[in-house]
Amino acid sequence: MARGWGGSTGKGGEDGEVTQSSVREAEPAAEAGGGEGRGGHRRGGPRRGRRIMKWSATVLTVLIVGTAGAGYLYYRHLNGNIKHDDLNLGDSKVAKPTPNAAGQTPLNILLIGSDARDTKENQKLGGAKETFGTPPRADVQMLLHLSADRSNMSVISMPRDTLVQIPKCTDPDDDEVYPASNGRVATNQSLRHGGPGCTVATWQELTGIHIDHFIMVDFAGVVSMADAIGGVPVCVDANIESRDSQGHGSGLKLEEGTHPVKGEQALQWLRTRYGFEDGSDLARAKAQHMYMSSMVRQLRENATLSNPLKLRRLAEEATDALTVDPGLDDVKKLFDLSNELRKVKPERITMATMPNRYVGAQVEPTEDAEQLFRLVREDIALDGKGKKKAKTEEKVSDDPAAADGEIAVQVQNGTSSDTLGAVSGRANTVTGLLQEEGFTQAVADQSTLLSEDRTLVRYPSADLEGDAQRVAKSLGIPLSSVKRSTEVTGVTLVVGADWREGTAYRAPKQDDKMPDADKALNGADEEACMHVNPAFTF
Repeated sequence: MARGWGGSTGKGGEDGEVTQSSVREAEPAAEAGGGEGRGGHRRGGPRRGRRIMKWSATVLTVLIVGTAGAGYLYYRHLNGNIKHDDLNLGDSKVAKPTPNAAGQTPLNILLIGSDARDTKENQKLGGAKETFGTPPRADVQMLLHLSADRSNMSVISMPRDTLVQIPKCTDPDDDEVYPASNGRVATNQSLRHGGPGCTVATWQELTGIHIDHFIMVDFAGVVSMADAIGGVPVCVDANIESRDSQGHGSGLKLEEGTHPVKGEQALQWLRTRYGFEDGSDLARAKAQHMYMSSMVRQLRENATLSNPLKLRRLAEEATDALTVDPGLDDVKKLFDLSNELRKVKPERITMATMPNRYVGAQVEPTEDAEQLFRLVREDIALDGKGKKKAKTEEKVSDDPAAADGEIAVQVQNGTSSDTLGAVSGRANTVTGLLQEEGFTQAVADQSTLLSEDRTLVRYPSADLEGDAQRVAKSLGIPLSSVKRSTEVTGVTLVVGADWREGTAYRAPKQDDKMPDADKALNGADEEACMHVNPAFTF
């Protein structure tokens, strides 16, 4: 199991832009200022996309200090600090969302925290001497979604041991091809398949959400940036010491109450699992959300950050700590991004963990996770305060469907649920319906019984998307229920628990409310406090 930000646990890519809808291109002088060193592919991992908000706005303030020539040289220096890597190493792409009536589009940024132990400093901070020099893992993964109108923001964490299918990824540095995972594996393994661009590809495959950018940071980067930001208030409801009898734990030691943490202590907070609630990654994600929301408030309100020397240090540490995609590879682009993020007030920020259920010691997404992903895809505010979204037409595949009689369809019975057993014979019944519609190659899979809340049509590759949509349309299944999946080898119809009887499918009415995503946190909540497990108090 991995060790990383959380201790022991149980690149051509797509270039994004960010203005009102993404990041503006830097002026020619800024491009020239990138100089040598910007192409370095040093991999590490991120934590706080929020800190971007203030430090990057700061950068231009720093550049104004002194003569124009000195400012330009410093601009070049900061650009040279930034490492970048390709955005998406997978074969499949997800279409960008359609702009709203005002021409605005949402912005999705994947924040990645790496457990890299590739330097003495990272090794000291991360422990686990036996893992020194081994490939890093993406032990923290959060999707930051900024709404098209910039009125609200969502942050969704995925536990690092979530079971996912990692797609085939190609490392552009050496053209090494990493085949798709054999079955489902822990999502934090994706970083080892060529870099952060494979973590992006994995998220896109799972969620169907187009990702515009990634930001990655490692242990040392977290510590240096947390020091530069200054103390961020966090709260525990009892004394805590995160260390068990075998020496496992982050080493965090705090007395009951609210305390500012920075530097290495901030990293300990972000990595703590032993001592918070049930000791799971879910509790750790909650603590990370608390730190992030507190940091956002701190950066917006802390007047000390108007100090040019502190701002300069923050700019230095941030640019040196980050690994980003080419769409964010200079200060100008980061500054534009910070302006977009700063438009959202803390009370319109919602932080949640992907709905999941345990599979042994690991977890898998539940049906509610797909609901959460759909809300993000459709740019629906998770706090329920957004404007009612106009109904949009479902996107029809550009891939033309074959003739009905030429489409091979496998039908599976997925009608069982947590409370009801499978309905006998449903795969046969629906297969008969398809054959009556002219799909003469439809066959029932009698060997498999699944559990799906909703009826789905799955397909393995882009060349079968049109066929899958044609099957769905013939039965009245909405195109939103047509999903690409590496778990099938051909067009596969799974009859879900929403179609246990009858011959006419009636799609359930969509609910745009956020599911119970493990106690979502509002960014303005100053009363949040982590519950300490009594076994780790003193």
